[in-house]
Amino acid sequence: MRKIVVGAFMSLDGIMQAPGGPDEDPIGGFTFGGWAAPYFDETMTEAVGEMFARPFDLLLGRKTWDIFAAHWPYVDADDPIGPLFDRINKYVATRNPELKLGWQNSHSLGTDVVSGVRKLKSEDGPDLLTQGSTDFLKTLLANDLVDELNISIFPLVLGKGKRLFGDAALPSKLKLVSSKVSGTGVTVNKYVRDGDIVTGSFEFETPTEAELERRRKLT
Repeated sequence: MRKIVVGAFMSLDGIMQAPGGPDEDPIGGFTFGGWAAPYFDETMTEAVGEMFARPFDLLLGRKTWDIFAAHWPYVDADDPIGPLFDRINKYVATRNPELKLGWQNSHSLGTDVVSGVRKLKSEDGPDLLTQGSTDFLKTLLANDLVDELNISIFPLVLGKGKRLFGDAALPSKLKLVSSKVSGTGVTVNKYVRDGDIVTGSFEFETPTEAELERRRKLT
């Protein structure tokens, strides 16, 4: 069975929109496109390289596929990412059955995206790595399909924009398996699934009258 691995750049307030450039995704009046670029240093470059070092296929939302298809096939032949992305399979979530996926080795997930992803996961093959694809990620998280999250958290607050997690994400407990900090203050974190959420309490074993009154006011 294949794993679904999320690769995401995220601000402190959870926004993923348009990290790469000002014209990447201005939808909704987003004006901070390219916010990730000033934070890239050797540590960040190594972290990206590590993510792409093991075998993978790409799992992309249609808008992110559009961005990638307009960029990566046109980079120089000695670019470390472009030829790799050309060569591997790219599975695309799209609501348009007539969409022409002209970039080589690109495949539609079909009209039932969740079923298409479940079928891919059940097969033998490399990990399925997401990049960007905020709308599609919400679908994956809502259907409990994500196995690992590689999230780089940048030290800035963007205020508004497309966020990684939405209200439909299923509650889950994660285990931090690695973390490093870049020279520019980005924390690069890898999380894996770790069972169900466990709760506890700091409350008194016997609540005070004031606490009981507080609870009555809430209801």
